[in-house]
Amino acid sequence: MIDELVKRINELAHKAKSEGLTEAEIAERDALRKQYIAAVKQNLTSQLDNTYIVSPDGKKQKLKHK
Repeated sequence: MIDELVKRINELAHKAKSEGLTEAEIAERDALRKQYIAAVKQNLTSQLDNTYIVSPDGKKQKLKHK
């Protein structure tokens, strides 16, 4: 899913530089960017939820939300 988003975002970026975008394409680009950012945030949150800090004595401690 993310690969498809990035591909389409890049297509729109290249078109914007070469010939410009229509209003519909600008709206599509903005929506795709929001989806991409949300996916990256979700992946990072998921990764951090499964991250533990190991102390020198071998004790594992889950990361806490701030």
